[in-house]
Amino acid sequence: MIDIYAADEQGDVTVDLERWSELCRQALIEEGVRGLAEVSLIFTGEAAMGELNEQFMGKRGPTDVLSFPIDAEPEPTGRVPDAGGTGPGETPTADIPQLVGDIVICPAVAARNAIEHGCSFEDEVALLVVHGVLHLRGWDHVVDEEAERMEAREQELLSRHYRSNAT
Repeated sequence: MIDIYAADEQGDVTVDLERWSELCRQALIEEGVRGLAEVSLIFTGEAAMGELNEQFMGKRGPTDVLSFPIDAEPEPTGRVPDAGGTGPGETPTADIPQLVGDIVICPAVAARNAIEHGCSFEDEVALLVVHGVLHLRGWDHVVDEEAERMEAREQELLSRHYRSNAT
């Protein structure tokens, strides 16, 4: 079961948390996430996004989407805190979910980008959700060849799991 913890922490643009959570979940499944897993999907304002962009990317001003993958830790060798075990070597009694990472989207920037890209706001947010998921799963677009593969995968996932309100 993949849990998407979605939060709308901005008031600039209305977002449908349920819709975007489901798209995020479907993209994660397509990208091989199985079993218990958690992702945070946060919609934030421009000021907060600008701070995150500067802190983590070294760039000034807000961006449309940032992804923060949580790298897999090596398996614990002793007691797992809060998992119900009593000591080293004992098997925990609770399943611990895989923490996949966080996706942060700025709807105000997405709305401006949608105008520039000639698409609806919903189409732009759908792309950003899928783009964020791919980054969590290790995809990148620094090199042109990688960017082309990533864009093709985005379109493939969108065609399977996203329906525009315009259609």
